[in-house]
Amino acid sequence: MLRIALATLRTRWISFVGTFAALALGAALIAALGQVLATTTGSPDRGPQRYAAAPVVVVPDDRLTVPTWQGGSSAPLAEPRGVPAGLADRLPGAVVDRAFPAQLAGGPPAVGRPWAAARTAPHRLVAGRAPATAREIAVTGGAPAGERVSAASVPGPRIGDQVPVVTAAGARPYTVVGITSPGPEATVFFSDAQAARLSPRITALAVWKGSAEVEAAAGGKARVLTGQDRALADPSRAADENARDNANTIVGIAAGFAGFIAVFVVSSTFAFAVGQRRREFALLRTIGATTRQVRHMVYGEALLVAVTASAAGALLGPLGARPVQDWLVSLGMAPAWLIPSTSSVPSWIAFGTGVLVAALGVVLSARRAGRVPPAEALREAAVEQSAMTTGRWVAGLATLATALVSMTMTAVGDPSTATGNKSSMPVLMLLIAAVGLLAPIVVRPVTRLLTWPVERLRGAGGTVVAAGAVASARQTAATAAPVLVTVGLAASLLGAAAMSDAAKTAMEAGPIRADYVVLPTGSAGLDRQLVQRLRAVPGADVTTVTPTSVYTLEGRTALIRRPAEAVDPGALRQSVDVPVVAGSLAGLRDDTIAVSETWDLGVGQSVTMWRADGSEASFTVTAVLGPRSTADSYVTPAHAFSALPYRAYVKLRPGATADQVGAALQRATQGHNATALTKAAWERRLGAGRASASRLGLLVVLGIMLAYTAIALVNTLLMAASDRSAERGALRLLGATRSQVLRYVMGEALLVVAVGTVLAALATALSLVGLWTALVQLTGLIPGTLPGVTMPWGTIAGVTGGCAVLAVLAAVIPAALSKDIRPTAA
Repeated sequence: MLRIALATLRTRWISFVGTFAALALGAALIAALGQVLATTTGSPDRGPQRYAAAPVVVVPDDRLTVPTWQGGSSAPLAEPRGVPAGLADRLPGAVVDRAFPAQLAGGPPAVGRPWAAARTAPHRLVAGRAPATAREIAVTGGAPAGERVSAASVPGPRIGDQVPVVTAAGARPYTVVGITSPGPEATVFFSDAQAARLSPRITALAVWKGSAEVEAAAGGKARVLTGQDRALADPSRAADENARDNANTIVGIAAGFAGFIAVFVVSSTFAFAVGQRRREFALLRTIGATTRQVRHMVYGEALLVAVTASAAGALLGPLGARPVQDWLVSLGMAPAWLIPSTSSVPSWIAFGTGVLVAALGVVLSARRAGRVPPAEALREAAVEQSAMTTGRWVAGLATLATALVSMTMTAVGDPSTATGNKSSMPVLMLLIAAVGLLAPIVVRPVTRLLTWPVERLRGAGGTVVAAGAVASARQTAATAAPVLVTVGLAASLLGAAAMSDAAKTAMEAGPIRADYVVLPTGSAGLDRQLVQRLRAVPGADVTTVTPTSVYTLEGRTALIRRPAEAVDPGALRQSVDVPVVAGSLAGLRDDTIAVSETWDLGVGQSVTMWRADGSEASFTVTAVLGPRSTADSYVTPAHAFSALPYRAYVKLRPGATADQVGAALQRATQGHNATALTKAAWERRLGAGRASASRLGLLVVLGIMLAYTAIALVNTLLMAASDRSAERGALRLLGATRSQVLRYVMGEALLVVAVGTVLAALATALSLVGLWTALVQLTGLIPGTLPGVTMPWGTIAGVTGGCAVLAVLAAVIPAALSKDIRPTAA
């Protein structure tokens, strides 16, 4: 049978081109994404940035370590400690660096540093001079490092300009006396004395001495960094890790979907190819081939195609890794400093996956091929006798039941995980697979429903199109499979993201009673001068919220960092509807705390904790917050230390008008890198920001996936076109013109897209109903305020329209160029 398999590959190569293409593309996609994943996970960390020119850097030990019975547990401190002041005296020539929030009013996010620290990156003057007095600054510009240019040619602030600079203390005017070359971050350089006044805490010491001498001087009171470890002192360290993790997540999700889509498309392609050869298998049975021999022949064909196609995809796939990585970098979804991987492991994985996918995809097709009766060879009409086999019924219903049970358990038992990709991806894959398996039973009623209006039109075109699809339901379902995956993925993923984002926004904005919300335009927070100006606005009560942390020792083994918000409890209750299930916020003092239900603590219970600066303190629980609380815990502002508020709520007093207060807020925030928004405007911005972030990540995944499924759609339609020559010739013999046959071909293609879209809508509806149920459980909203089903109709329409255009072109162009439309083809 292996020799027969080789012969069939040579004589019926057109039937295997589609399978080869689908498998090669799947292997190439897996190899490319695997190569990108190897890059994001295995690329070395970025080299030192802020202290690239300093051989040794001394930084404080900003970790809290608590002794436990296992030896000790540690966590990073929310409030930096700073390098001991006396250490700088023991290291003559060391550069004292103080990094603190400092941003030009209306300018990009920046950091303030003393001028002495300019040599650590290094930053070089390209215009002007170094700041010398308390009201002089130098700023980073856009000129190349080391190149001296005139002040007039440097973009941004110029020499002699007086500009306001916003620091933690407030906004003050400074004169620009120097412009430096660009560095790893936008920087405002102050004189050393002024920087010490603005930020007494020493961030780091840059030392040009031997590491052993520095270690001896530090005496274990600070960390000494050399070599690559100097990057640990970079402020971008956390952002780099987040960027790497985001890239890993996106590529991992795309790789997971790639494997699923490869199995789905290849299985459908194998099923389609086997369906085209029923009479051939019947002839083999007629001349004495057993069921087992026919199956072995199909397995042999699949193995030969799988090995060659997987090898081709595995070899060509890595060539697409760099374009995918560059695309992710251009979208801001991956860091630009990653070094492309040269590992061959992803190619081997892609090869093995391709062979495995082919083996899985051909199992059901081979079983069906072996069951073809010998009498099938004598049939005049190729009409399917049964749309569904027993095995397909069992597989489809089992997959559907698994998806529904998983969806129900998530929605009822753990609804918080329903909005994450880890739980939603497997359920979505199962739903699409179930709908694909059960598709033949709905193809006929859906086809009749879709073609009913067309059949009422003049002519026989609609009747012919509908009859062809109904007579071959399995073939129509296999052809519509790429459309099901394409539209189903786009609608389900984007719809789920839109619903989740809307629910999260409603949960965050729902408890807010304030009329206005003041937000910083940068990442530094609201400066203290601005907070005083806000509190002085007549007719308004102002509540600030400052982020901080507390630490608890769980089970006497693990130190847990818990987020907390420092607030004035009396003012907070005026602006925020805090869900308290036990106790009262009225008892919130410096020695008490309000905690979430997840802490498993009761009112009146005393707990030993560690504050943001690492100091140990005892807190008594005064209130327990409900599940809809926007905060994990509340403490008083005494525990915020140097942190700045990230948000201020403004509530109108009785008799005050919104216009007057709004105008006063605009005047107060002017020049302070902050903006005042009405609650409605803030909620819209919150939703838009959240939606844009999640939508961009999903569009990246969909862009990669849809490219594959679109090619698979064209591939499947081309395979179908090669099997319709006699049918089209018969239409010409019956009197159909060439243009009528082409319109018939176009109608078939559009019907396939319509059937696939309906199947995708069914899978999408099932997945979104499960998500909607989970969101109802999660938000605890009452009827009438439940999260609506928000769908990105424009994107879905674009994807569906793209499928329709591709389908029409893939069906009509080959038909128009071939000889199959001639009457002699019958």
